[in-house]
Formats: sequence, C-alpha cells, structure tokens
Amino acid sequence: MKAKNEKQQLTSHKLVGVKGMNDLLPDDGEVWQALERHLYGWLDSYGYRNMRTPVLEQTALFRRGIGEVTDIVEKEMFSFTDRLNGDELTMRPEFTAGIVRAAVEHNLLYNGPQRVFSVGPVFRHERPQRGRYRQFHQVNVEALGFAGPDVDAELIIMLKRLWGDLGLREVRLEINTLGSPAERQSHRAALIDYFERHVGILDEDARRRLHSNPLRILDTKNPTMQPMVEASPRLEAHLGAESRAHFDQLREYLDDAGIGFSVNPRLVRGLDYYNLTVFEWITTELGSQGTICGGGRYDGLIELFGGKPAPAIGFAIGVERLIELARGSGIFAPAAACDVYVVHHGSVGNATTRQALLAAETLRSCGLEVIMHCCGGSFKSQMKKADASGAQVALIIGDDEVASGEVVLKSMRSQDAQQRVPLTALAERVIALIPATDI
Repeated sequence: MKAKNEKQQLTSHKLVGVKGMNDLLPDDGEVWQALERHLYGWLDSYGYRNMRTPVLEQTALFRRGIGEVTDIVEKEMFSFTDRLNGDELTMRPEFTAGIVRAAVEHNLLYNGPQRVFSVGPVFRHERPQRGRYRQFHQVNVEALGFAGPDVDAELIIMLKRLWGDLGLREVRLEINTLGSPAERQSHRAALIDYFERHVGILDEDARRRLHSNPLRILDTKNPTMQPMVEASPRLEAHLGAESRAHFDQLREYLDDAGIGFSVNPRLVRGLDYYNLTVFEWITTELGSQGTICGGGRYDGLIELFGGKPAPAIGFAIGVERLIELARGSGIFAPAAACDVYVVHHGSVGNATTRQALLAAETLRSCGLEVIMHCCGGSFKSQMKKADASGAQVALIIGDDEVASGEVVLKSMRSQDAQQRVPLTALAERVIALIPATDI
C-alpha cells in the first residue's frame, strides 16, 4: 500500500518550468512576432544579414573572449561536461564570442567586412527579477572588419531610429572610450596603485579583482565605495592622440545627427574584449535594470580567436526589456485576424470535412489566412467560433453544398446577405468580400 501511495504522489506531482526561464504563450507570441518583423525590416534597411550560431559552445571560448575575471564567467554561465567525450560546454551567455568564432572558423571576412545580426536566447545563472531572467533574448548586431568612427556612429544612429519607431521617449545615451590596449594597461597600473592606497574601503569583490581586473571596480554598485571610485585616476589622462581623435570624431558625427549623449568616464561595460568606443542606452522606466542596449568596439577579439587582425564593433538589445518598454507602440497592435473561417456540418459521413479541407487549401493558395474548424460540433457552436476568430468571411459547407458542389459565403463584419457560390469561383468571390487592406 505504501509503495502504491508513493507512486500516486509521484505521478500526480505537477511539473513546472525552470525558474527564470519563461514560457511564451500565444498572446505574447503575437507581440514578439510583431516586434521581430519590425526588427528584421529595420536591420535590412541598414544592410545587416542574418547569422545563426549554436546555443552550445566550448567553455574555453567564453573564458578567453569575455575574460576569466568577469561576473559572467565567474558566476553566471550554465556550464557542464559532455558525458560522451568530456568536453567542457557552456550555453551561450552572449552572442559576440560565438559570432567571432564562426567568422574566424569560416573565413567570413575573406571578401571584406561583414554586417551581421542574430536574434535568439542567451543564458545566465542570475537571480530572476523584473527584466532580468536566466533565459532571455537578445538582438545582436555586429559590424566585422570596420575600423572607423563612422561605423560606431552608424550603429548608434540606427538605434536612435529604432527607439523612435517604437515610441520610446525616456531613453538616454551614455558613451565613453576605453582607448587602446596599451593605454588601458597604463591606466590599469595607475588604478592598482590608487586602489592599493585605499584598500580598506574596498569590498570583497573589489579586493579580489584588484590585481586581476581593476577596471571592473569602476563599475561597482557599492554606495560606500562610490566617492573613492569617483576620485580614482581616469583613463582620459592616458589616451593618445589616435584614440582621442577617434572619440572626437564619433562625438562630431552624433552632434551632426542631433543625438544627445553624455560622456560617462566610468562606463566600462562588463566584458574584457572592449576597446575604444563603448556605449549604453539607458531608461529610468525599468527600475534597477535600466540598460536596454549596450555595445562597443572589440578590435582585438578576432585576432585573439586565431583570425587575421581585424577591427569590429557591435551591440546587443535585451528583447524582454524592449517589449516591456514598447507595449504602447503601434507595431504591437494585434495581428490581422484570419480572413476565412471554414464551418462544416453534415450527416453524410465525412463528406463535408473532405470538401472543407479542399476549399481551405484552395483559399490558402491565393494567399488568404484560413482557419478550418476541426473535431466536429454543432452548426451554432461553429458559427460562434467563426465570429470569435475575427474572420471576415465564414465559408459554410453542409450536406446540400456537398451535393451541389457549392459553398455558402457569409460576411461576418457586414450586413450583406449570404451567398451560394460554386467551388470553381470560390477564390474570386471570397476575395471580393474581404477589404483590400486585409489581404
């Protein structure tokens, strides 16, 4: 009896999704589809082409690219050992490393620079909260092989266009330059010296990073450290003429485009591979999770992954945060309802179903959206479903219609009388009943 009760408890236990990895149900799916359609058109208009890389990569890829002493690598990656061959694998926590790996592996830059983008899920083992999940989605855009500040400016300008399209108003831009690797090293030495003189103020995280990645201390959220950090040496004092010229030109381009920005000398981003331009678009409407887009230049990453030296820059947008911000936008209006709902009810075996299937396919071949009622039901209940579907036209097939090779068409959104039409004229007559804007 005990074993039986345990079995009943096991089989009756309700399985639920993994915390921080959310289901996307049909109503939300329509919103996502609307946004994705807009995003693809926006990216097409700037010449970016779709690129897709695996969700799983070698763990070493992210350790080398992102940096050993970063929050992502130290705390947030979903990593495991492949039981078949012992490989250390990780579910991608960001797109750039995988895209650069693929570009090097397939010699993507052989014929010149490439503009590419990816859309999909990324994974980080974080505490789930508003706008921050363990599985979330990003729009990732990369300009590979481009060295000038004109491309930096173009990426920022195209983002400004997207915010306008989505009706976002409370979004501000912060920019900074991280200089060249040599300039960063000089700044790094100055930071270590400074923080060593204030080691008593550093928290545990900062002390751990003091010699391995002192730049990340600048990004601390610890309020007791903020005054000390604000007074720390600034990278600007270590910049050479070339880095200054790059940043000055970027700011001039942004001024020309009428894009407001603030220079944040403490903006370092969370990944080790950045150099020169870094930027973030920030909102005050999502609480503490205010960054909706971040990016920057990573001119050394392609060479680091074994490719020929080539510059690159990119950005990533958090899709969940973007949708939350842009819910009021017109592009999220409900998708157009289906054009035709097929109702079929008869007493002669499955003859009405057979004719309904053929009629529905005939209309789909003309580019119409058609829902066919399935699994039976009374004529009255089917007509209720036809009305609820939002269809413009109900196509009705009964025993009489099967016998005569006809169908009945009923306009669902007007008072027009229903009409009986032969199957041979079906498509033409249905299209005449549907407003041109809905086709």
